[in-house]
Amino acid sequence: MPNELLTIGRFARLCRLSVKQLRHYDELRLLAPVRVDRGTGYRYYAPEQARDALTISLLRDMDLPLAVIAEALAAEGASRARILRAERDRLAERISRDEQRLEILERLVEGGLPGYEVSTGREPERRLAVVRAVCTREQLGETAGACVGRLLAALAEAGTAWEPPLWGLYPLDLQDRLRIAIGAQAPHGPDAPGLEYEVLRGGLVAETVHTGPYTQLPLAYNALFATIHERGLRPQAPVREAYLVGPGEAPQEDLMTRLTIPVERSAA
Repeated sequence: MPNELLTIGRFARLCRLSVKQLRHYDELRLLAPVRVDRGTGYRYYAPEQARDALTISLLRDMDLPLAVIAEALAAEGASRARILRAERDRLAERISRDEQRLEILERLVEGGLPGYEVSTGREPERRLAVVRAVCTREQLGETAGACVGRLLAALAEAGTAWEPPLWGLYPLDLQDRLRIAIGAQAPHGPDAPGLEYEVLRGGLVAETVHTGPYTQLPLAYNALFATIHERGLRPQAPVREAYLVGPGEAPQEDLMTRLTIPVERSAA
């Protein structure tokens, strides 16, 4: 009969789920049984609940958070599509990060830990016209690229001459929220409207050059920070990246970035 209620065992088999899963969904208020026998505590489900049960299982297999699943089940039409679209975008970002990690692991497998030549020297004072932004670690590449566009547009509008390369300024500690800046060396003189300026003090630095895609920069940073600590130096903010050969000038594998970190000698 269409209106016949199903025991939890029959309903579980119908939905290819376990009884334990259904009880868990009930506890989380994702899928409550139509009726619970007061005397025995047995749960009974309606056949039309199978669609929701199967949808919950499908979304859980894709690691969607339970709160998101509950929100999607309660929504309809465009609202449900918006919720699922946001999860799709988050999944795509996670896949992209995993692909980047895979590239680094493949490079380590093929050639071991890359050897970077790290040198110390003195860096002159630099005055940069900059644009700033705040982002997460996951948004770093996209945000830096957007800052490059904003900076070049502002420099062109102000008619300000600048000297290559472009510079990226980043904090030492990669926290949840990062304050970054992209800049270009600008001549001394009156500040152009619409632009901020930052003076990078000169002094002792440790530096190395990375050739390859930006996604593999952690390899260079690993070598740079390891050498800094081995030599008894103390790193100072901001970390500086000079984009000697950038996108549009060469393929990804031929990009060239100089990493520079101001350092101080340990008192010891």
